[in-house]
Amino acid sequence: MKNNSHSTLKTVLEFLVLFAVIFFASQLLMRYVLSKDVVQGTSMQPTLENGDRLYSIRVKKPKRNDIVVINAPDRPGSLYIKRVIGMPGDTVSSKDNQLSVNGKKIAEPYLNKKFATDEINKWASQQGLDASTIKFTNDFNIKTLSSTKSAKVPAGKYFVMGDNRLVSHDSRDFGFVDKSKIQSVVVWRYWPLNQMKLYWLYVNWC
Repeated sequence: MKNNSHSTLKTVLEFLVLFAVIFFASQLLMRYVLSKDVVQGTSMQPTLENGDRLYSIRVKKPKRNDIVVINAPDRPGSLYIKRVIGMPGDTVSSKDNQLSVNGKKIAEPYLNKKFATDEINKWASQQGLDASTIKFTNDFNIKTLSSTKSAKVPAGKYFVMGDNRLVSHDSRDFGFVDKSKIQSVVVWRYWPLNQMKLYWLYVNWC
């Protein structure tokens, strides 16, 4: 009987130790490697919708076109989810809805033409404007934007924008984002279940 009691106690202790190890490992993982985030707002439509739930990885070197979670430069304590458009050293501009980086026209496959047209028509209706006069991405150049005023993205900083250009509050408004303000890079939308998607398959841990 004593041997059975001893064996049961040993099993319980082993289970508790295993549970504790798994619990603390998961806490460390979420604190230093992974982050769970919830989309709030419409600035990343149609790529991300309000209420979408994401996993992101805390990294130090995001790449162009990565979707990133940033500590809001102009709202302490808040987070923004945006897309990296300009890397350190890049020139960035847009003319007639055509984005250019370092003087080269850049394709933006993540922008949906039908969505853009619908948003323009809706915006025009709300504002009482002619839809033909509205651009989905307003003309700009980081050299002359009041928020940036720099010919190139400075070292250690990034230029970010939301995919819903008509409503997004981004680097065109609050300027460049310091590397230290980038919390993580989005890798997976896990909710809603029928919209699960991987966004980043390669992680640069350097």
